[in-house]
Amino acid sequence: MSDPVLPGDPPIPLVLRRSARARRISLRISQLDGRVTLTLPKRLAAREAIDFAREKEGWIRKHLDARSDAVTVALGASVPVAGRPRLIVPGAGRRVMLSDAEVSVPGDPARVGARLGGHLRELARARLAEAADRYAARLGRSYQRITLRDTRSRWGSCTSDGGLMFSWRLILAPDEVLDYVAAHEVAHLAQMNHSPAFWAEVARIHGDYAAPRGWLRKNGAELHRYRF
Repeated sequence: MSDPVLPGDPPIPLVLRRSARARRISLRISQLDGRVTLTLPKRLAAREAIDFAREKEGWIRKHLDARSDAVTVALGASVPVAGRPRLIVPGAGRRVMLSDAEVSVPGDPARVGARLGGHLRELARARLAEAADRYAARLGRSYQRITLRDTRSRWGSCTSDGGLMFSWRLILAPDEVLDYVAAHEVAHLAQMNHSPAFWAEVARIHGDYAAPRGWLRKNGAELHRYRF
């Protein structure tokens, strides 16, 4: 059976997911692509989930309408780097070059998105490694590795064996936001929780984190608008 559609203008595709742990129907709208997912108990009839979506249709459409349009990364578009908008222009030579207001991308115009995305991932790895090294030194702990991903639901994570993972899209955010996320994950090397002791470690190695944490909560979804 294919996933159902909520009729209307426009129709809204619904993704049904069954979970043995679910005790009730839950609804989630992805900040990344606007996907509407209904999670339901394993034995619940699908029609009950669809009826639930119909009851919430006004709320669903309101949230989908509030989402910003996606931006296809190409010549003439603008993309933030370190929180500053940069106009994408044709480049000469072989290297992607950043200036205060522009990013010049050489080569085939059809591959600008892929070329710039690769460059930003390299830049993100360098900046995140530098920040993680700095905060790990302040913490007095070492990490094992850094992995970059394009994650939907989290900006970073820390494994029990000292592996740090970050979203490469943090390079689009202001520097202080990237630094905060690096400090947050490094602090988990000492506290694998979100207890008061953990937040005390974040404050000790980073300083006041309220502003960058607030920026990420308010603006983080915007970083997923850009399609490379």
